[in-house]
Amino acid sequence: MSVSKPLPALGAGSPRSVAVVGAGMVGLSTAWFLQEAGVQVTVYERDHVAAGASWGNAGWLTPDLTAPLPEPAVLRYGLRAVLSPRSPVYLPLRADRQLLRFLTGFVAHSTPRRWRRGMAAYVPLNDRALEAFDVLAAGGVSGQTHSAGTFLACFRRERDAQGLLTELDAIRDAGQNATFAPMTGWKARAMEPALTDQVGAAVAIYGQRYLHPPEYVRSLAQAVRARGGQIVEGAGVADLQHQSGGVNVVCTTGESRRHDAVVLANGAELPQLAGRYGVRQPVQAGRGYSFSVPAEQLPGGPLYFPQQRVACTPLGGRLRVAGMMEFRRHGDPLDPRRIAAIVDAVRPFLNGVDLEDRRNEWVGSRPCTADGLPLIGATASPRVFVGGGHGMWGIALGPITGQLLAHTVLKGEAPAELAPFDPLR
Repeated sequence: MSVSKPLPALGAGSPRSVAVVGAGMVGLSTAWFLQEAGVQVTVYERDHVAAGASWGNAGWLTPDLTAPLPEPAVLRYGLRAVLSPRSPVYLPLRADRQLLRFLTGFVAHSTPRRWRRGMAAYVPLNDRALEAFDVLAAGGVSGQTHSAGTFLACFRRERDAQGLLTELDAIRDAGQNATFAPMTGWKARAMEPALTDQVGAAVAIYGQRYLHPPEYVRSLAQAVRARGGQIVEGAGVADLQHQSGGVNVVCTTGESRRHDAVVLANGAELPQLAGRYGVRQPVQAGRGYSFSVPAEQLPGGPLYFPQQRVACTPLGGRLRVAGMMEFRRHGDPLDPRRIAAIVDAVRPFLNGVDLEDRRNEWVGSRPCTADGLPLIGATASPRVFVGGGHGMWGIALGPITGQLLAHTVLKGEAPAELAPFDPLR
């Protein structure tokens, strides 16, 4: 199904009123595409628009890098590494049955065969991801996406780049039209004066984009409201109650409203409501950190430091620095050791950046699944649908997820592209 194909018109059995739980990129995209077909939407958000993982994201729209998080390289970290709070992947020890179940599944899927199968599932979504943003722009969403020009992944030494080159080859072999090339350190530094002489090699990736996450998501919310949609902020959803011909959405405020169908797009909290409808895949908070700093000369586009797992994006006149993957409870406080680890990891590679003048220090819970594939589609209830579990890719895949999920809600059957992401798998 092409993203440019119009959504089906409302039929006799199509829902007229749909509730969407969660006002992040996935939830608001779904609401917008449902409106395209004439559905009346109400979005419930326990905090405010873009308050969750959508807020502090690096803002990358990089289909050539969008791949399953469980990968063979993860197994090479070793137990000692992941137990260190300064490690790019951090796992605090604690007694938690749900986390253990998630990690067991995560490790089981970190094999070459399962990674290739997961990558093949991502390709149809990746192929359409950027076009879905163009559909939103053509439909009046004012938020902008920016060409990344030459997206640079940077390394100390040439041999360090081989791992990423091997992964990009595998992504291309899976069917993704990835365009990339190795680059010498001096050429990368000539292109980006913000890089120090510690950058001895790079990989240039072409055809990618980026955006300012909170600004873009707010513009999407504005578009939903402008077309008659209602966004109820400060209204967490405590319960869903099935009634004849519909679902009552019960808010934590005690209010309830009836809708024909419900879409759950509430990130790491998705299992709390989806579990009773047959969704058994564990969703774990893979927490990421970010902050912004001033720079004498902002890079022309995103910079990536794969070995340090740090992303840098020029946003709003400052440089957003983001990174780390921390498997911890959703809602746990920010760990300053993780901020310090990001600062120390990126300091050798950047010129003219004041890493001490940090603003907007943030931690957010990216919803990760054990098999690295999001949950998109119908549940055991014909009136309850889910869109979540995208890990690091919720911003990049939010619009295409919203379009395909809206089609599922309207037609009662999922497009072929969503088969690998069945929430009941």
